[in-house]
Amino acid sequence: MSFIEIAFQAEICRHEIDDPEYEEYARRNCNETRETRAKGIEELRRMIYERGECHSRRMDDAYLLRFLRCRRFIPALAHKLVVRYEDFRKKNSSLYQGVECFKLNKLKHVYAGMLPENPVNGRITLMRFGRWDSKAVPNIEDVVRCALLMDELAVMQPKLQILGVTIIVDLEGLSWGRHVRHLTPTVASQIVSLMGINFPIFMHGIHMINYSWILNTFFYVFKQFIPAAAMDRIHFHGYDMSSLHKHISPEFLPPEYGGTCRNIVAIEEWIDKINKYKDDFVVSELRDLGFVINEEDDKVDKRIPTLSRELLLGR
Repeated sequence: MSFIEIAFQAEICRHEIDDPEYEEYARRNCNETRETRAKGIEELRRMIYERGECHSRRMDDAYLLRFLRCRRFIPALAHKLVVRYEDFRKKNSSLYQGVECFKLNKLKHVYAGMLPENPVNGRITLMRFGRWDSKAVPNIEDVVRCALLMDELAVMQPKLQILGVTIIVDLEGLSWGRHVRHLTPTVASQIVSLMGINFPIFMHGIHMINYSWILNTFFYVFKQFIPAAAMDRIHFHGYDMSSLHKHISPEFLPPEYGGTCRNIVAIEEWIDKINKYKDDFVVSELRDLGFVINEEDDKVDKRIPTLSRELLLGR
């Protein structure tokens, strides 16, 4: 198996990483230690049961860890996020229900790809909203669904729960007629939710690049849904790549942004490989969320070793 194939197989790995280096990342990014983990999980579970503000989809250790890690292991904040996430799923069930998740690779031009993870920025995802072909893909909800699928798969992976993600939003080509007019308040709210507001993902930052005056309209639709505390993680660089380099080293950026990295995984390849290497747990999780996995996509490669559900769930 080639290195790239091993890397894709790791995308469905649910192993907690037993490595001193990652323990340090967990301590730095998530305020997590071996000593605080069990206590934090039990406290969060108790809050969910006692306060009764939501019906959590799962209550096992591995699931609750997602919420604790992206709220620096503060149970009260993690509990608020559980409530908001479950509320988001309930109010936006149409984003999940009946969606053929492995057919979302048609949005390859919008989600240009993912760059290699690094300890400072986590996984870097490149989105080119200005390249969305609203004639070929007329339903903007499909744009949101693709981001949703990427987020749901990312938070299944302990490595990304710890390292987090960074999003680069390239607005080159953005226009009123083809793009901005589709941004209803509902869609804007959904997109903001997926950027870590109502979703259990550790967000380092969102970087807006290659834009003109039209950004004022574009951003105004979003701003009303963004809490003041989250605004500090949104950075505007215009066409100044040196400004972007202050946050992301050029070694982790593609040449078009003044970087040297050429290892970009296209989103259609990523989705196809997830489909290839998915295990029974991934299939079960996606279906439980409401996604559809067609018969031709329902084949799990039994040659790939998988963990037991009990181990995956931290039991």
